Amino acid sequence: MRGTDKRSGDLFSYVDLEKRVRQGHPLRPIREMANTALAVLSADFAALYSGMGRPSIAPEMLLRAMLLQAFYSIRSERQLMERLEFDLLFRWFVGLGVDDPAWDHSTFSKNRDRLLEGDIAAKFLAAVLSQPRVKRLLSSEHFSVDGTLIEAWASMKSFKPKGARDDDEQGGGGRNASTDFRGETRSNDTHESTTDPDAMLYRKGSGMEAKLCFIGHGLMENRSGLIVDTRLTRVSGHAERLAALDMIEPLADRPRAITLGADRGYDAADFVEDLRTLNVRPHVAQNTNRRRSAIDRRTTRHPGYAASIRIRKRIEEAFGWIKTVAGMRKTKLRGLDKVEWAFAFTAAAYNLVRLPKLLAVSP
Repeated sequence: MRGTDKRSGDLFSYVDLEKRVRQGHPLRPIREMANTALAVLSADFAALYSGMGRPSIAPEMLLRAMLLQAFYSIRSERQLMERLEFDLLFRWFVGLGVDDPAWDHSTFSKNRDRLLEGDIAAKFLAAVLSQPRVKRLLSSEHFSVDGTLIEAWASMKSFKPKGARDDDEQGGGGRNASTDFRGETRSNDTHESTTDPDAMLYRKGSGMEAKLCFIGHGLMENRSGLIVDTRLTRVSGHAERLAALDMIEPLADRPRAITLGADRGYDAADFVEDLRTLNVRPHVAQNTNRRRSAIDRRTTRHPGYAASIRIRKRIEEAFGWIKTVAGMRKTKLRGLDKVEWAFAFTAAAYNLVRLPKLLAVSP
C-alpha cells in the first residue's frame, strides 16, 4: 500500500539517541576505544582548566567532535557545528543530547587551541595504542618510517623578503593584489612567509614546483600497520633522518635489536651508522643511482630485510588517508605547533578507523 506524504507533526520524541544508532554501526567500537583513551587523559585535561569561571566545552566532547571531522572529511569548524546541529549520529558520538545546542564555531576553535598546551594529541595517540587488546596487535621489534609533505596555509605571494610587511604590495591594492616575481631569486635564507613564518619553501624533486610546506613524519609498526609515533618539522634535507632517529630511539632501549624499514631517501652512511649504534638494524632500500649504497650484504642477505622492504610501503596508506580523508594535504592551521598537533591527532584517527577490523580478526 502506498504511504502518505503527510507530516505527522508530533511534538515530542521518546526514542533515546542510543537506540537510534544501530548496534552494528562502525562508529560504536570506535567510540568505545576513544572513550577509553579519553578517560586515561582525565588528569591531563584537569591541569589545563581553572577551577573557577564558566564551564567551557568538555575536552572529551571537543576531541570526539574533531574525530568526526577527520572521519567525514569536514572542511571547517563552521561546517562541523552545522552537522552537529541536525545530525543525530554526530550528537550521539560527541555526547550531546537531542535538545542541547551546538556550539559556536569560534568558541569551538578557541577551546581547541587550549589543548595545544598539554600535548594532548600525542598523549591521545599513545592512550589509544596502550589499551590491552590493542597492544596485542603491535609489533615491538619491527618498524617502518617515512615522511610526507604537508602544504602550509600560506600562498606564494606571502613569501617576501624578511622584514617586509603584508601591506608592502608591488602593484595594486585589495585582498589579492597582483605580484610580479619575475627575475627575483627567492630562498629560505632571504625570504619568509608573512602568513606563516614557520612554513618554508621546498621542492620535492627536480622539475617540480616549490611550495610552502612542512614535513610530517610517521613511525609505523609492521605487524598491523598502525602509526605509533609522529613528528612534524620544518623542511630540510636532513629532517626525515633526524626525525626517524628521534622516534626510534626510545623503542630501541632493549637488549634485542629491532629493525627499521625506510625508502632509499634514508640511505645515508651517517644515518645507517647512527641506527646501528642504537642497536637498530637498518632495513633501508638501497640507493645505487650513481652512488654506492650504505646498505651492504650484512643486511640484505637476511630474509627479514626483504620482508621489511615490502611491508614498509604500507605507511603510504596511512599518509594517503591522513592527507585525503582527514584533509591534511593542505593544513587549515598556521604555525608549527598547531600543525604538528593536528598531524598527530589525525594519525590517532587513522588508527581508530583501522582497529575495529583488526580486533575482529585477531584471536
